[in-house]
Amino acid sequence: MTRANETECAPPGLRERGVGNGTDGKERPAAWSAYGKLVRLFRERAGLTQQGLADVIGYSLEQVASVEQGRRPAKAAFTEAAERVLDAGGALRVLQEDVDRAKLPEFFRDFALLEAEAVSRFSYDPMLVPGLLQTEAYAQTLLEAHFPPLDDETIEQRVAARMSRHALLARKYPPMVFVFVVEESAIRRGVGSSLVMRDQLNHLHQCSRMRNVELQIMPTERGAHSGLNGPMVLLESTDRKQHVYVEAQDIVSVRSDRREVSEFWMRYGMLRTQALNTEDSSRLIQHMAGEL
Repeated sequence: MTRANETECAPPGLRERGVGNGTDGKERPAAWSAYGKLVRLFRERAGLTQQGLADVIGYSLEQVASVEQGRRPAKAAFTEAAERVLDAGGALRVLQEDVDRAKLPEFFRDFALLEAEAVSRFSYDPMLVPGLLQTEAYAQTLLEAHFPPLDDETIEQRVAARMSRHALLARKYPPMVFVFVVEESAIRRGVGSSLVMRDQLNHLHQCSRMRNVELQIMPTERGAHSGLNGPMVLLESTDRKQHVYVEAQDIVSVRSDRREVSEFWMRYGMLRTQALNTEDSSRLIQHMAGEL
């Protein structure tokens, strides 16, 4: 699913290009192709056929062939098994992050690279629970509701990619600071069953207890406020460069112009003063979870 991308601030070479097409006509990410070529190289050096490798790592022949041809991304379990059997010396493991990132929608990959290198992330989400705080079931429900419909394989890949981004919350080197301002209506929106929503709200509460995470709910009763123009994400990199990411209907824009960014940061500062504080937000989330 390709959408217009206006990430003009991304450094040269940031965008990952797809290479070749699969039998279904889809363009495959370069990271999958590069990973697959390495697997084949190490397999042939080890004197194994595709079937032989499949047998020793516990995967099917079709799965091994798909990974080698770059038609399917390797999961972490595949990588660890292949590393051990093929004595790859970490070459496959170091590519796993790129393989996982390439599962994301194309319009989001540039931003995901910036996000992975940031030291702080501030966001305002008016419609849904932010992706970094979503449970697997919540994310699955959202992607199944996508239109035009996504095929099962794409849904599986995007859910896995969204879950892999959660590692940012616990990253230690360098540590990352998160602030989430989320509309009350977003956490009241029933995405999936009552069980899905209860688990999602409990997960939100657990995440809000992390020392590097602050979660504030914007109460519906606030009415008009400074965030009604739409969602935004503000990033600061290790070299203190600031970026603003805005997305609507899979059309994204990333800006780094100092004047533009400054206005967004001022707007976000006002949002934080208008939202509930973290303690009141936590109590509201717990109360809502208890009602389900």
